[in-house]
Amino acid sequence: MEHGEISVGDFTSAMTLTHDHERGENIPERYILPPLQRPNPNLIDHPLTSLPVIDLSLLNDPLLRSRATNEIHAACNNLGFFQVVNHGIPISVMQDALDVATEFFHLPSEEKMQFASANVREPVRYGTSMNHMVDKVLCWRDFIKHYANPIQEWIHLWPSTPSSYREKMGTYAKAVHTLQKQLMAIVLENLGLNANYLHEDIEAGCQVMAVNCYPPCPKPDLALGMLPHSDYGTITILNQNQQGLEIMDNDNTWHSVPFIQGALIVQLGDQVELISNGRHKSTIHRATVNTERKRLSIASVHSLPIVKKVGPAPQLVDEQHPIAYKEGSFSEFLDYISVNCLLEARYIDTLKIQ
Repeated sequence: MEHGEISVGDFTSAMTLTHDHERGENIPERYILPPLQRPNPNLIDHPLTSLPVIDLSLLNDPLLRSRATNEIHAACNNLGFFQVVNHGIPISVMQDALDVATEFFHLPSEEKMQFASANVREPVRYGTSMNHMVDKVLCWRDFIKHYANPIQEWIHLWPSTPSSYREKMGTYAKAVHTLQKQLMAIVLENLGLNANYLHEDIEAGCQVMAVNCYPPCPKPDLALGMLPHSDYGTITILNQNQQGLEIMDNDNTWHSVPFIQGALIVQLGDQVELISNGRHKSTIHRATVNTERKRLSIASVHSLPIVKKVGPAPQLVDEQHPIAYKEGSFSEFLDYISVNCLLEARYIDTLKIQ
């Protein structure tokens, strides 16, 4: 086998487990979280409706633009999280991407396993959990991840079945890349940086499409679809077909994020925390599972180019705000997650200057 491929025997997909356990009530031991890390099943029934929802169509109105940019700034200062509506991506494009993702996860196992790899640097990678080789507790999810920017460099490596996968996922990937450039310019401007700060790096940056499938789970109070983590990137834009995302606030309290039809979720990543010298914090989030319905999500994770080292912007370091982080890169982050379990520590914690 080549380039870090793994055999079918090396992992069991969550989809397979769901079928195996449809008549049973238990889940394998490796998926059961320690008691203090288990989700609160009551949260899903009480999503936090006060979370910010920002109408991006206001950006096109000279009289209302500042209202939208101020709302984005407040959300970044507070939770590093907001939802956007009227964002310019047609709902049909969002839905096509989710539909073709569903088709992919329903393919026979042999078709998906040709993309299976334990190497986190593979440009296209099918797998389960986060990194099933090092995770102490496994996540109840299957994923396919692939690089997407510049799209013409990567799309020929993506799955060719379903036959419309490249077209539908590619149309969505290009649209969401344009949206993140618009949002990043606002985030940087709000920090007092030139809107063109790092412009070329953002334009040529890394885009990873993490397409996730969270099948029904017999014991959703014992397991998670995704362990708590923050994304090592600038921003992540999430398209989903139903509720299941939870975010942590500044008091370390978890909140269930409501599902809004046609909205996209925006989360700040570690690179914005670094650039802002800690003025903004990246969003710690996790994914829950349920007994009845399969949840699909497509996270478009944007970062600066893979080997680009980034630290606090010099303009944001002064006597009141001494430098708080060392530089880090996406490449070093990949090295970190290939050997460390995310439950233990985040990569950004290794960059903090105490």
